[in-house]
Amino acid sequence: YMVLLPFLIHTDSPEKVCVQLTHLNESVTLSATLEYQGENRSLIDDVVSEKDLFTCIPFSLPKSNSQSPVTFITVVVKGATLQFRSRKSVLVKNSESLVFVQTDKPIYKPGQTVLFRIVSLDKDFRPLDEVDPKKNRLYQWTKAELKGGLIQLFFNLTSEPMQGTYTVVAQKTSGKTIRHSFSVEEYVLPKFEVMVKMPKVITILDEKLKVTVCGLYTFGKPVPGLVSFRVCRKFEHAATACYGEEAKAVCDEFSGQTDNYGCISEVVKTKLFQLKRSGYENKLHVEAKIKEEETGVELTGTSFSEITTTISKITFEQSDSHYKPGIPFFGQVKLVDGSGVPIANEVVRISLQGGQENNYTTNEEGRARFALNTSMLYFDSIGIRATHKVHPYCYDRSWVAPYYEEGYLQLKRFYSPSNSFLKIEPKSKTLSCGSSTEVRVHYILTPEAIGEQKKIIFYYLVMAKGIIKQAGTHMLDLNQESANGVFLLQLPVQADIAPVAQVLVYTTAPSREVIADSTKFNVEKCFSNKVDLSFSPSEGMPSSDAHLLFRASPNSLCAVRAVDKSVLLMKPEADLSPSSVYSLLPVKELHDYQHGPDMLLDEPLENCVPLKRIVLNGITYSPVVEMNEEDTYSILKEMGLKVFTNTNVRKPWYCNTDNYVPAGAHLALPSVMSGPPHAMRTSELMETVRKYFPETWIWSLVSISSEGNADIDVTIPDTITEWKANAFCTSADTGFGLSPTVSLRAFQPFFVELTMPYSVVRGESFTLKATIFNYLTACIRVSVTLAQSTHFLATPVEKEEESLCLCENGRKTVAWLVTPKSLGQVEFSASAEALQNQQPCGNAIVETPEKGRKDTVIRQLLVEPEGFEKETAQNSVLCVKGVPVKEKFSLLLPSNVVQDSGRAYFSVLGDIMGTAMQNLHQLLQMPFGCGEQNMVLFAPNIYVLDYLSKTGQLSEEVKSKAIGYLVSGYQRQLNYKHPDGSYSTFGPRYGQSGNTWLTAFVLKSFAQARLHIFIDERHIPDALVWLSYKQKENGCFRTSGTLLNNAMKGGVDNEVSLTAYITIALLEIPLPITHSVVRNALFCLETAADEKENHVYTKALMAYAFALAGKEEKRKALLGSLEKEAVKKGECSSW
Repeated sequence: YMVLLPFLIHTDSPEKVCVQLTHLNESVTLSATLEYQGENRSLIDDVVSEKDLFTCIPFSLPKSNSQSPVTFITVVVKGATLQFRSRKSVLVKNSESLVFVQTDKPIYKPGQTVLFRIVSLDKDFRPLDEVDPKKNRLYQWTKAELKGGLIQLFFNLTSEPMQGTYTVVAQKTSGKTIRHSFSVEEYVLPKFEVMVKMPKVITILDEKLKVTVCGLYTFGKPVPGLVSFRVCRKFEHAATACYGEEAKAVCDEFSGQTDNYGCISEVVKTKLFQLKRSGYENKLHVEAKIKEEETGVELTGTSFSEITTTISKITFEQSDSHYKPGIPFFGQVKLVDGSGVPIANEVVRISLQGGQENNYTTNEEGRARFALNTSMLYFDSIGIRATHKVHPYCYDRSWVAPYYEEGYLQLKRFYSPSNSFLKIEPKSKTLSCGSSTEVRVHYILTPEAIGEQKKIIFYYLVMAKGIIKQAGTHMLDLNQESANGVFLLQLPVQADIAPVAQVLVYTTAPSREVIADSTKFNVEKCFSNKVDLSFSPSEGMPSSDAHLLFRASPNSLCAVRAVDKSVLLMKPEADLSPSSVYSLLPVKELHDYQHGPDMLLDEPLENCVPLKRIVLNGITYSPVVEMNEEDTYSILKEMGLKVFTNTNVRKPWYCNTDNYVPAGAHLALPSVMSGPPHAMRTSELMETVRKYFPETWIWSLVSISSEGNADIDVTIPDTITEWKANAFCTSADTGFGLSPTVSLRAFQPFFVELTMPYSVVRGESFTLKATIFNYLTACIRVSVTLAQSTHFLATPVEKEEESLCLCENGRKTVAWLVTPKSLGQVEFSASAEALQNQQPCGNAIVETPEKGRKDTVIRQLLVEPEGFEKETAQNSVLCVKGVPVKEKFSLLLPSNVVQDSGRAYFSVLGDIMGTAMQNLHQLLQMPFGCGEQNMVLFAPNIYVLDYLSKTGQLSEEVKSKAIGYLVSGYQRQLNYKHPDGSYSTFGPRYGQSGNTWLTAFVLKSFAQARLHIFIDERHIPDALVWLSYKQKENGCFRTSGTLLNNAMKGGVDNEVSLTAYITIALLEIPLPITHSVVRNALFCLETAADEKENHVYTKALMAYAFALAGKEEKRKALLGSLEKEAVKKGECSSW
């Protein structure tokens, strides 16, 4: 019998356990029980009467509450004469939902609305409805309900937010959080992109490299302008600042005009950069700037090439970690140059440790296949080396040498007592979804293993994401087939076995030997819900209508978004892609009984073979234990499968040999759009007015019909640019799906654009530029006007011409000097009109467009007030108990305020301490220093702990940190204790006497810390006795000792405030009012309270002491007199 089960089981998810029973002669009961949460859960309980059985049984476990993930499974097979029992450990973990957050843009301007979605899936990418974003300092949504696995939320940024990075934090029910950040800045969107093309990698032997810099508008046309770029190689250690820029890097500069394609190319000679010298960084950086003609707008693009010393590199591909004696070892090597490009038609040498050496020639892909004869190998482990070129060894500290990297492969022998083996042929390509692939399995079956048996059953399992996904059998009839050959299995490739399919094939021989092999196939990261998105048409005029077409699984819910390409140029974002969604998976493949920090130990070896020594001619021989040999158990372990069986999956071990070392853990090796442009439709349109320029165009949820499609009508906005759209969908049946990104180009052949800053100051002039673009196939004459307005004054920079000449792909810029007169968003409207005018343009003939063309663009500009900004804040605390409460604020502005610039805004917080307490745990500090410093750092730890535990925010992590600090501070303070029970700044060693203030502070803090840590009870009475000696007849306390830091006593040094402080400490221990020391101290305070001349700090301390003692009248009187002494400003009181 054999029971196979993944060692890691996730709760609330469909798992499988596979069972195989063969060569049965009687009917048996088979049971598997899991010791789970204090009870035994049955996974299998079956009576089996067939001779052979192979089946996989689904099961799932409810959520676990236990701290430890380790639990045990017992498998029992029981018949009339048979009985087997085996108990092994597995890990059980709760399933985590996969959650991601998507915002409509990566960057926002003040005053814009942030739109975001939260999506929650299970590990089969099915939608899950749980998530609760909270603890957001700006906004919070509690108990956010997800529908179809997603929710859309939004919030508005104020007109003057803090600039910088913001984070959306979503908290799952398990308490884990997901963070997604975006930034808020004042920016002007770029109209074009600067691209730098250069090789990713160059080698130290390259003498030149080609750098191309291109400028392209977002609507796809080339940018005319001046390009300047620098190529730099930085020094490893930059010199001090006094040597200037040249001490940072060696640079070369180039410049020139862009060509008709918006590009410029240069061949850079590498001699200047000394590629073969050390002391430099191994990168060549390029920074390129394009300055747009006429407008002077300058944008930057960067790129780099890595410099490598590796001239060629040879690697083993898809190779086994073991060899099987008798089966030739098949392998292949790949030869690439330093940048990873295959090298064809080169000779590589493959040598086997201790013998065989053969030469092979690489093919077009740089690959060479080889086969090694293994029948003569007797080592338990051998090495194979692949070499291309051997470089003479030379070394100099200031130079680097070319390096030809060799390949090396370590093989272990595979154990089979009968020399029977299986081998699954590896596949180098990633398997694509939606098809079926052929798996070829080679086999050698010897008579020692199968005996007389003619019908052999092979069993196979496919695992992915840590779960057994498929299983089956293959029957081989040796009457028809030879005992040495190949058979085929069909493997359907779908999203369920992505991203890595682990395949196991095995058979159990009558001799109880298990003959097995496993391999991994990489599978395309695909989803069951196939989503397709397209614009119809894919190019259109601003303000024209278009359709967005969806195809997805029936009844899906799709979330679509379309943003201006300029926004993504401004700040590229981490795109939603199959890889980013798959990277959320908790398990992509199982490996070696270890997951994260949790690990299961190797099972102990059962049934060892007694060690027999043989004496021959007086010499003692003992059997060797081969360390490096692999067996079937190591194949199952490598796949993360636990096996319960009475077959021989492990090779025999000798009892009681000292050289048993469990096989070491294997190191996991890293597993190795644009459509044709549409012709523009010539429109009858006379005039276009463009004033709607969103950055996010589409952000909506779309329901897919039961036929599996949807069509939404959209109107193209007025920006002339390219729009980038993508969508994802969720469905209860097929789960999650993701569309590729599609584009729509919004374009018209004749238009005007305004170039202006983010904001300007009222009364200060700036230059407003209007650029007219003509992509018509003819020359035209154009007039440009800026509409007058009461909000600004505008004068042309140059003498106004009646009309300008524009030929094909031409452009002209007109500029005005503008002085804004009013605040806020001011509208600027510029128009360009093609004239019915016969005046020739130089030698070209002017064509009058059939229909007059006119384009008007209306843009808004933020005008800010002059002067200095000043802000005042008013606060008040409201106690609302069911009845609404009103609060009045004075909003008086100063007399010299800049006209129209006054504004006010308010915010309301439900938890007064909330914002202050958000990062409370950062107030926790390790106490250190002298007796005073130590206590000043000790006390806040107590207050923080109290607050967090009373408000239910205390996490185990913060609690253990705070308690650790308290314990350390407590032990440290005892260094400053005197034998008489008092405390001083430097302790008894320096002959200081104890200090009354400090001793009272220690007494109070120790008494409060008792709730959290162990404090030896005797320290409290010791201090109390010492303090009581300092009490005079009138109940007041004498000051004794010195304090370095007077802030500790509030800057007031008199006996009354000291007495008030000590009284507070005693009442907080707590001592009863009847205690003689407390009673006398209160008498002292009552006498002092009736006197007139008390400092406000002393009054405040006395009021607190009376409040603790329950003496209400005295407290009221003191608070009343404090109220009279307060300095009042509006609603604000201070002392």
